[in-house]
Amino acid sequence: MTDTDLFSPYDLGGLTLANRIVMAPLTRNRAAAGLVPNDLAADYYSQRASAGLIITEATQVSKQAQGYQDTPGLYTPDQIAGWHKVTDAVHAKEGRIFAQLWHVGRVSHVDLHGGEAPVAPSAIRAETKTFVNNGFADVSQPRSLDLEEIPGIVEDFRRAAANAIEAGFDGVEVHGANGYLLDQFLRETANVRTDAYGGSIENRARLLIEVTAAVASEIGAQRTGVRLSPVSPASGIVPASDEQPQFNHLVEALDGLGIAYIHVVEGATGGPRDARPFDFDALRKKFRNTYIANNGYDLELASSRLAEGKVDLFAFGRPFIANPDLVERLKNDVALAQLDPATLYGGGAKGYTDYPAAAVAAEV
Repeated sequence: MTDTDLFSPYDLGGLTLANRIVMAPLTRNRAAAGLVPNDLAADYYSQRASAGLIITEATQVSKQAQGYQDTPGLYTPDQIAGWHKVTDAVHAKEGRIFAQLWHVGRVSHVDLHGGEAPVAPSAIRAETKTFVNNGFADVSQPRSLDLEEIPGIVEDFRRAAANAIEAGFDGVEVHGANGYLLDQFLRETANVRTDAYGGSIENRARLLIEVTAAVASEIGAQRTGVRLSPVSPASGIVPASDEQPQFNHLVEALDGLGIAYIHVVEGATGGPRDARPFDFDALRKKFRNTYIANNGYDLELASSRLAEGKVDLFAFGRPFIANPDLVERLKNDVALAQLDPATLYGGGAKGYTDYPAAAVAAEV
């Protein structure tokens, strides 16, 4: 195989990945009491350790950062210990795993915060729902963060990154995508602030850059990545008519920090790749290190983009749910199993750790 093969090893900031296939973050709402990853989570991730890199489900950096029922955190000793079981299980199979660090901002519900309003750049409610009280409900009206509170948000991400390394992770991914807090700050439709964090392109990018710089200074730029979704309408975000200048500026700034990668949702999250006009290749040209592409990739498209030198790694999301052996299935042209949508969010082993590998399925 050549070095342009999806199944060849890849050097990510000095970390050797077995292949160029990444398991994308996938929220499954199965954390135990105290928002601690349970033993099933260790099984779930270790089953998928043949991915070149696993990026965990989004993991909140503080209690305030939570927006969905039973999503794990990375801010208490018990959570750190729970995640250590996961990283140990993945490393035992020679896998690599990053934690995705998350603050949902306005995509939350008062019932998760003792009746208190979620926080946001501005007091603008998102037109979306969240998973709470074992069902889906409209998100709550948020309050605008005070300027004096913003350094605390940066500190929460820095501390969570330190906790991730303590928990045995190989690195972290800052979640700057899909309509959550850092993405909300980027958007004119969600951020109408008139201080240093609103208004201009530079101001709206400020928080994400400050968070990334703090994380990189804590654990090393070579162990830090960022996820972006320039034109996705996820979680109630309404992209501007032209998001190119905002994201060109942002990626240039992230490149200046020397971080390991950007992980880009190309198009609408879980939807069409051509949802809005946008030049994703321009972002790749502005970023010197690894470019991870996500959304709607199959083996043929990934192989062609790799051969063109436009993408380095490819993130697959939902295919990994029902196919713990996705890498081997793609490599050997084995048909993919289909997931059970009824078991995506919440529950136990069913639809989580009981999907069989292809060889086992063939024997049933």
